[in-house]
Amino acid sequence: MKLPHFWSRLPEAIKVRFGRKRPGRQRALAAEDHLLIVLHRAPGADERDREPVFFWRKPDGTWEAGERGGISRLMEHLEEFDAAEAAIAKEYEQATDARDYFVILEKAAPLHHTARNLHATLQAAREAVPADRDLIDARDWAYEIERALDLLYTDTRNALDFHIAIHSEEETRLSTESIRVANRLNILAAIFLPLTAIAGIFGMNIRSGLEGSPTWAFWLVLLCGILLGIGMSCWAVRGAKGQSADLAQ
Repeated sequence: MKLPHFWSRLPEAIKVRFGRKRPGRQRALAAEDHLLIVLHRAPGADERDREPVFFWRKPDGTWEAGERGGISRLMEHLEEFDAAEAAIAKEYEQATDARDYFVILEKAAPLHHTARNLHATLQAAREAVPADRDLIDARDWAYEIERALDLLYTDTRNALDFHIAIHSEEETRLSTESIRVANRLNILAAIFLPLTAIAGIFGMNIRSGLEGSPTWAFWLVLLCGILLGIGMSCWAVRGAKGQSADLAQ
């Protein structure tokens, strides 16, 4: 664990609350009028580890940061979150499809989680030192960042769900249309199937005794084939409707 340069001057009651490898979650530690704030940098979408930042408020009200500066460094830390939120909000405005919204969620989720803990930590620090107005300003700013990220995350998720729903409806519509067209083709096939079979039978080079039949016999056979086909198609459609009703129940 990388320690800040002022670590040796911290009270022992604060030091003993840290492990040897990692600084742990974001938190505010107060002891003997000293206040140590442990925060995390604004994370990226693929960052699993969190980089800590330390801020120490001395009993006399002065600040020191783990890297440089004092209370101004804490405000710069909040500006990093503000800038990250603004960048994601710009991507949200330019998003056009579900893939864009999913990428935004990947970036917004860890930032939103870290900002929520950031606000909670600064609230705890403000309660530990109620009279520090710089902490009040930092706490209020952290709340605004958390709220903006919360709204952005919710809007992005809603937009993603909407695109998925629209895509699903379009797929359902196309599937229904395909089924309707297939049913029409099946009905046509059912109508002409008996006629095709009769034509095939009578088209065989085998004497059937009807070679010298009058013209009306041809039309009679044609009409019987069509009527048989219509009957078969009605039977098939009625069976399909009954099966759909059974599935619905």
